[in-house]
Amino acid sequence: MEPTRKAHGEKETGRLEAFSDGVFAIAITLLVLDLKAPDVSVTGGSATELAKALLRQWPSYVGLVTSFFTVLIMWVHHHAILRNVCKTDAWLHFANGCLLFGVTFVPYPTSILASYFETPAAKMAAAFYAGTFVFIAICFYLFIRAAFREPLLSPDASQAFINKTCHDYMFGPPAYSLATLAAFLDVRLSLAICTILWIFWATTITKNTKA
Repeated sequence: MEPTRKAHGEKETGRLEAFSDGVFAIAITLLVLDLKAPDVSVTGGSATELAKALLRQWPSYVGLVTSFFTVLIMWVHHHAILRNVCKTDAWLHFANGCLLFGVTFVPYPTSILASYFETPAAKMAAAFYAGTFVFIAICFYLFIRAAFREPLLSPDASQAFINKTCHDYMFGPPAYSLATLAAFLDVRLSLAICTILWIFWATTITKNTKA
């Protein structure tokens, strides 16, 4: 009976996982579109000028790296969470949809941050960027709570993984809120907190993922 139930569970969550994978993939791909080829033709187009122009785009590189790895790690966590789920319902689909909405929005604040990083509006741009992850962190926690309900869990779900994941993700909203507030003091401090957080989530998933 258990193999039959597991097979049915895999089929029931398959569409949700496939749709989510597609959204994550598109969001990550869109991040690189903010990188533009610099125009150095007016200054002669020498190798030196091009190198300087490429270096001047460093805010775009910082935003790309931070956002890319944050979205990537969210996808890894999303996959690990759904490994413990065999059924879906409307609440899980809506919670997942809210999370995906946040994920698809990430390229926009990343672009804003890169565009205004070296302007007087940098603090607001950084606050907008970090604030986006406050929303995503809340959505991710709601997604976890929706997924880890008894009627939806797989027969072989890891209770230790569930408990640890719910505990760890409680820190997401306040941590990103701190990064948002820090943006008004120092933009680099805000980005540093965001970077530390995606490293933390990466470390957490390597320790918590069910074998």
